[in-house]
Amino acid sequence: MALRSLLVDFNSYFASVEQELRKELRGKPVAVVPVMAETTCCIAASYEAKRFGIKTGTQVRQARLLCPKLEIVQARPKTYVECHHQLVEAVESCLHIDEVLSIDEMICDLPNNFRKEDRARGLAKHIKQTIARKVGQYLKSSIGIAPNRFLAKMASNMQKPNGLICLQEEDLPEALYKLELRDIHGVGKRMEQRLREYGITTVYELCHTSKDKLRQAWNGVEGERIFRNLRGEEVYYPPTKHTTIGHSHVLPPEERNRKLAFAVINRLTQKAAMRLRNMSYMASAMHISIKHINAPSWRNDMQFLETQDTLEFIRILNLLWDRYPRTTLKPLAVGVTFFNLTAENNYTPSFFSETEVSKNRKTLHKAMDELNTKFGNNTIYFGGAYEALRSAPMRIAFNHIPDLKIEDDGREAKQRC
Repeated sequence: MALRSLLVDFNSYFASVEQELRKELRGKPVAVVPVMAETTCCIAASYEAKRFGIKTGTQVRQARLLCPKLEIVQARPKTYVECHHQLVEAVESCLHIDEVLSIDEMICDLPNNFRKEDRARGLAKHIKQTIARKVGQYLKSSIGIAPNRFLAKMASNMQKPNGLICLQEEDLPEALYKLELRDIHGVGKRMEQRLREYGITTVYELCHTSKDKLRQAWNGVEGERIFRNLRGEEVYYPPTKHTTIGHSHVLPPEERNRKLAFAVINRLTQKAAMRLRNMSYMASAMHISIKHINAPSWRNDMQFLETQDTLEFIRILNLLWDRYPRTTLKPLAVGVTFFNLTAENNYTPSFFSETEVSKNRKTLHKAMDELNTKFGNNTIYFGGAYEALRSAPMRIAFNHIPDLKIEDDGREAKQRC
């Protein structure tokens, strides 16, 4: 079975970018946080920090106890996106990237003349050297090479940092036995518990479970895909579709009150609406959430006729916010999500909804989007977001790389890795 896939996984990406750009951070334990507050969590940690037990999700206060000399750095999403594009360009100069999986992962299909281990390893080393030369020496990557994408992902995680692992057909499945169930791509906390209910407690047992039993455990075709993936087969996955579009934000201490929390969620709604239009989708449902400090979260949603109209979303936001109980609880984070998405070209407008007002609003939103794209997101906006203009900066989700043309608020100076 030939080697077909090569996956590049950048190690501790946000922290590595900071160490590349700031010489004073090199060799030191670094944690990247969304806001400078003791109550927030680390969203990235350098390998020097990980040696102290600091990882993604560690609260800043706890991180300082684990490592008193920890360097806390506020995240710079725009810088990370710009560096990502430089890395894509560097890898593409060596080997065509078939798909960018996330801000720090990309998958390549190996050409026929690079499907032998010696040539594939040589290519991987060339990619690492090119990244160091063109982008930066502190942007280390772990590269996995395998017969399929699933196993290339597994291989990239088996040696960090700066690893290079090649899984050949003859290595399988024995090479996977030392992994934990949660190390297998697609096995999260719930799935691990479900597998245990089926008597599968180790990767060895997973690899030796029948296709039918795995299909039952996964309650569908995904179990069969796992069975085939573990054996190095090429597995077809249907194209992914967007099911939600949204934004969330952890509030800094000075914004943890009802008034400013609403201004922030208003701004998030306007940002999400612009993204929705840019991606050519309509939404017919909206969900908002408010997390509290040491208290349960509050959530609510509403369904409506399909739209991409910011003013309509703000109207619905006001209705949802009116349901939020008046309480002395302090909001810690807010979020807004549009769901029930429909591609704009599949949308059939109602005869009664296409009024002169709605046509004028389309013209208004188009003009606003063009101005914000050209001059930055804070150029023109609806007044409910006024008090949050310096809040809720651009964020990077696992499966969403921000488009700087529509999401850049001009807050960071351009800085090249």
